[in-house]
Amino acid sequence: MSDHAPAHHPLLRRRDGHHARVSFAELFFDLVYVFAVTQLSHELLTNLTLTGVVETLVLWFAVWLGWQYTCWVTNWFDPDTPRIRSLLFAVMLAGLVMAAAIPGAFGERGLVFALAYVAIQVGRTAYIVFELGKDHPLAANYRRMLGWVTIAAVFWITGAFLEGWLRAALWAIAALCEYISPMFGFALPGLRRSRTSDWTIEGGHLAERCQLFVIVALGETVLATGATLARTNNWDAAILSAMLATFLGTLAMWWLYFGTSSEDATRTVTRSDDPGRIGAYFHYLHAILVAGIIATAVGNDLVLAHPHDAVKTSYALVLSAGPAIYLLGSAIYKKVVYGAVPASHIAGVVALAALVPLASQVDLLTIGWSTTIVMLAVSFWEGRMLRKRRADRAERQVVH
Repeated sequence: MSDHAPAHHPLLRRRDGHHARVSFAELFFDLVYVFAVTQLSHELLTNLTLTGVVETLVLWFAVWLGWQYTCWVTNWFDPDTPRIRSLLFAVMLAGLVMAAAIPGAFGERGLVFALAYVAIQVGRTAYIVFELGKDHPLAANYRRMLGWVTIAAVFWITGAFLEGWLRAALWAIAALCEYISPMFGFALPGLRRSRTSDWTIEGGHLAERCQLFVIVALGETVLATGATLARTNNWDAAILSAMLATFLGTLAMWWLYFGTSSEDATRTVTRSDDPGRIGAYFHYLHAILVAGIIATAVGNDLVLAHPHDAVKTSYALVLSAGPAIYLLGSAIYKKVVYGAVPASHIAGVVALAALVPLASQVDLLTIGWSTTIVMLAVSFWEGRMLRKRRADRAERQVVH
């Protein structure tokens, strides 16, 4: 946590030096995002084309940004106060409408999706600006933020009145406005820019919120595996083998995050001299990590539903790309935490890429097992490195 806490305000969290817990209201809020992640994976599964990938990617950034900006609000403001809790539930309602509109977002429900999303981003930010007043140290940051989400809102709503690639282009610009603007301190003419050193976040809480979203995404992957298995009439050896492969692949992703780096990540952001900067990095990187999990869930569905089918190019790409995106996101994440990119992750990405040209010679079950073996190998490699880091840390503590 920053040495200089923000000025007192009745809605702000009270900083007493202890780890701020994640409230039940925040956990309840996250349930909407279980539904949103499920909607996104189903949308990609039914439209495995270049157009489908681009559309799902744009929608994913909207889902992530709505959650991310709300997460920062509940890091600064106490979600157990009636006004902030009410705000959270209002955002939750709009998020439910937004998630329900995802299947038709690039069709007849484009305006519903855009309006629900704009209501989340602009409505929540405007409310915080109103509550803070003019003179609070956080007020200028939120005024800049309101400027950027309003600019983005123009592109979201305008895009809803267009179709196809024009809608995708305008919505991509809108998402970039909200994703990139924090990197430049929400700079706007006449309002200057914010500094990350002024973002006096509670580091442990922010790290835990990111970790919980990863659990949400991994949980959806497990639920999808179970649902696909339940719909299958004949549980033969191939189906059971496919289920084992998808489960072990999900387990490997869990281990690579929670088994090897999550505790160290919490320590990194908490002890940083500039926790706002590290917290911002975490949010940027988790967008990539969770995107990899969503794509992996789609690949798992394909393997379970059609284990003996030949591997189409689109199938091979999603089966390899999902874990590869996850490993790339994890590699950058560990660069922030440990200061070095893990060689295991780079080797894993290369191995996954090498599977693509070989996929046409095998069936979906074989390629599914191949990607799982790669992920397990990376996990074991990282496990060894974790034990080495801990041994080195213990040795340094003994010396000092």
